[in-house]
Amino acid sequence: MKQNGFFGQWGGAYIPEILHQTFAELTIALRQAQNDPNFWQEYLELMSTYSCRPTPLTFAENLTKHFGGAKIYIKREDLNHTGAHKANNVMGQGLLVKRMGKKRVIAETGAGQHGMATATMAAKFGLECTIYMGEVDVLRQRPNVFWMEKMGATVIPVQDGSKTLKDAINEAFRDWVTNVDSTHYVLGTACGPAPFPEMVSWFQSIIGTEARKQILARHGKLPARVYACVGGGSNAMGIFQGFLYSDEVQLVGVEAGGKGLGSGMHASRLCGHDASPGVAQGYKTMFLQNSDGQMRETHSVAAGLDYVGVSPILSDLAEKGRVRFESATDDEVMTALDLTMRMEGIIPALESTHGFVQAFKEAPELSPDDAIIINQSGRGDKDIFTIAHAFNDPSWKEFIIARAKEYS
Repeated sequence: MKQNGFFGQWGGAYIPEILHQTFAELTIALRQAQNDPNFWQEYLELMSTYSCRPTPLTFAENLTKHFGGAKIYIKREDLNHTGAHKANNVMGQGLLVKRMGKKRVIAETGAGQHGMATATMAAKFGLECTIYMGEVDVLRQRPNVFWMEKMGATVIPVQDGSKTLKDAINEAFRDWVTNVDSTHYVLGTACGPAPFPEMVSWFQSIIGTEARKQILARHGKLPARVYACVGGGSNAMGIFQGFLYSDEVQLVGVEAGGKGLGSGMHASRLCGHDASPGVAQGYKTMFLQNSDGQMRETHSVAAGLDYVGVSPILSDLAEKGRVRFESATDDEVMTALDLTMRMEGIIPALESTHGFVQAFKEAPELSPDDAIIINQSGRGDKDIFTIAHAFNDPSWKEFIIARAKEYS
């Protein structure tokens, strides 16, 4: 990374003047932490005692037999405290907040997992917490909203724009501009102005570090391919960093194909033809935007993948050809989720299941001597309303109707 926060031509820090000093302080705090081995040791200790690190690498024996070809391994980030990889970044930023002496944190969230993780961190460290969440996501991720509020966070539904993740990010930045002295913005993914992409990726690198050691111990050699879903890109950057400099390992990012790449109802920025370079929300990357630079509406069955932009680091890796990007449609995701639940007793989040889709397509073409890793970035219980609706489950409908009558 260049000193000015760029990855190739992507990234930077396009921020208002009022935030320059805040970003300078954050960058200094990050550099001090990176140069302090005691900080990383404190971070590892926290994650091993408060979360569930190292998370296991599970051999999916039944799926491997079903598809033939490569051995399928699943990196179980869903077993982290709060149910996703988000805790890795949030707890790390919490330690930085303590160093900087801030008393309040704010965050944006789409799928709710980052909001959950931030509310958890704030409760543990005694911080005031406000979470911005698109009104659409509040409705489809109600269980996470409930828990955030019970942990003391204030959840603010955002009613602007498409009422999803990009709009929540906009509101969080507005809050930060107003409260820079007391507040730290716990950005949830590897996007935004520098140093956020680098900082979030640094904390998430714990995934790839663990996965590399685990696959070598279990399989005896590196995997042929590593798969991860890509919304903003933090879970993908997390696991990819363990294999980034091993050219024999193919890295595959899977974006939200929604209703199909030709439908206009998707969130694929790096594998389709609808995205273009732009500057928004403080950084330069590939955005889904029209010819006037206005952000387009996106769609995904997974609340955490419908972001209009993508990590500038991934834009750079795509441009260099180091990461291959594919997409998975909503229908493909539901089919893969059903198969994974029935064959392995594992319930991946809808976001994570996008990676499963592509892995299932490609596993049969590889040798039984090969292994592949799928990063299961989160667990699917948060998606129970969306999943039950997508499966058109009659007993679930009866349950909801009956509970609604109890509350009426």
